[in-house]
Amino acid sequence: MNAPTVGFVSLGCAKATVDSERILTQLKAEGYGFSANYEHADLVVVNTCGFIESAVDESLDVISQALGANGRVIVTGCLGVKAGLLKKKFPNLLAITGPQDCDAVMAAVHAEAPPVHEPFYHLLPPGGVKLTPRHYAYLKIAEGCNHKCTFCIIPTMRGRLVSRAPSDVLGEAKSLVDAGVRELLVVSQDTSAYGVDQRGRADLATGRALRPHITDLAQALGELGVWVRLHYVYPYPHVDELVELMASGIILPYLDVPFQHASPRILRLMKRPASGEDNLARVHAWRERCPSLAIRSTFIVGFPGETDTDFQELLNFLRQAQLDRVGCFIYSPVTGARANDLPEPVDSGLAQARFDELMEVQAEISHSRLRQRVGRECEVLIDEVTEAGAVARSASESPEVDGVIHLPGVTGIQPGDFVKVEITACDTHDLTASLIEV
Repeated sequence: MNAPTVGFVSLGCAKATVDSERILTQLKAEGYGFSANYEHADLVVVNTCGFIESAVDESLDVISQALGANGRVIVTGCLGVKAGLLKKKFPNLLAITGPQDCDAVMAAVHAEAPPVHEPFYHLLPPGGVKLTPRHYAYLKIAEGCNHKCTFCIIPTMRGRLVSRAPSDVLGEAKSLVDAGVRELLVVSQDTSAYGVDQRGRADLATGRALRPHITDLAQALGELGVWVRLHYVYPYPHVDELVELMASGIILPYLDVPFQHASPRILRLMKRPASGEDNLARVHAWRERCPSLAIRSTFIVGFPGETDTDFQELLNFLRQAQLDRVGCFIYSPVTGARANDLPEPVDSGLAQARFDELMEVQAEISHSRLRQRVGRECEVLIDEVTEAGAVARSASESPEVDGVIHLPGVTGIQPGDFVKVEITACDTHDLTASLIEV
């Protein structure tokens, strides 16, 4: 009897990607095969995103496509918390589970397509099944969030912060490194808050007293001899300690900080921690301590009540902060978010105009930051090699969200190699470099 096959679609953020990898690893361990298309699979699992309305629409569209092509679909992920909506729209779904619920997904798979043999865990690839290339991997250190941002329903979907034990995180990290991973991308809903739910209880399972705190964890991860990159770092005062580690070369000098806005009034309406003034001072202080630091952030325009003055404060912040990379969203109401009840909604046309202006301003800033790197030498990690050359990233670029470094005509190297290059040119988003040494 042939092993049943599963089609799998993973949507949403890096945290969802980690959830998908865990499900896929368990499926692989139990002997399931994977199908590259809906039609040839025994069933389809869709890991959904429900963060903003556009993500909800994408998830619903994928579910509809899977049902149309296969008819046997299990839904999991953030949209799974809206089971009533899903059941009403898709009454033929096999099962619906919420986020981070691998056990429920596996139970549903077992019910509809039982495995043909007992698990043989030695059949697993080293490091488990990954949706990323072999040389980098997302490492989720916590789940949930304690914030009550008015535009967000993540705490409703994923609950309050629950941090993994340091020994569990380090154990997974070591397994990934042993499997060939050269870059660990640390993710959670609020990476800076890692361990606050543990009340300082030291973890002795690693053979040393390891405090459940992001600084201690980052230090330990940095000792593994691979790149360690931090994402979703809220601008708390103790981020200064992380910047010290970056300045010392222990972890990459890279911060992904979701500022969301700069107007104090809008930040209060959003219920965000820290003010725009505090954030600007922190950016300047971080850069003074670690001049090579690259900072990316995300912002929301068109938030209810946002005035021209508020928007100008945001633009002024960008001009003064000189962030390396910026992502921007136009505010959209999310079912269940408290911001929906705020007065003075912003006209969609005006919100779009503000989005366009912000991205134009930031494009000039990003281009200026890139021009400053022309003529410099740096170490890069190779992501891809084609007949035309190689594509790489430095410490300043995270995969899929930032630009890349093109190495025209460079062959004879492999993804996952570290090489030294000289930056020779740039455009608004990407850099071009020449190879110095392998």
